[in-house]
Amino acid sequence: MMMTLTVLLAAAAVTSGKEQTMSLHELTVNTIDLKPQPLADFKGKVLLVVNTASECGNTPQYAGLEKLYEEYKGRGLVVLGFPSNDFGGQEPGSEAEIKTFCSTRYKVSFPLFQKVKTKGEGQSAVYQFLTRKHEPPEWNFHKYLVGKDGQVLRSFKARTPPEDKDLREAIETALR
Repeated sequence: MMMTLTVLLAAAAVTSGKEQTMSLHELTVNTIDLKPQPLADFKGKVLLVVNTASECGNTPQYAGLEKLYEEYKGRGLVVLGFPSNDFGGQEPGSEAEIKTFCSTRYKVSFPLFQKVKTKGEGQSAVYQFLTRKHEPPEWNFHKYLVGKDGQVLRSFKARTPPEDKDLREAIETALR
């Protein structure tokens, strides 16, 4: 009976011949400097994962995200920025250009990663995981709140600013 249960659980974790990611912490992604970064390094932290773009009407949210990161990082929040060119071609630059833009224009100090696809063919493993049970991004600066265990707690639409009361309350709850 135990062997059958183990086999069934293993089979359930396999989708289309690939193992299904059970936690965001299982993934490794490339930083903006194209160096591997295991997301397991963020175990025990609350994550706010955001698809970013440098030429979007929402780009000023970088300032609010940086302020949010500075305010809450001591309590365990990490903002993770994933540049994407999926919406309106608003992130056409290279990783080096994105990094320079973010550091000089918005003084971004939270972790930034290699440009990713958030939807469709070639969708990154991070966004495959984030959108498994939550809506996919409809535009740049969609936010996913991920708990200390690597599971998505909530999703916030692109127009939700980092100062939003509901977002901050969700972060506070996740940090407790």
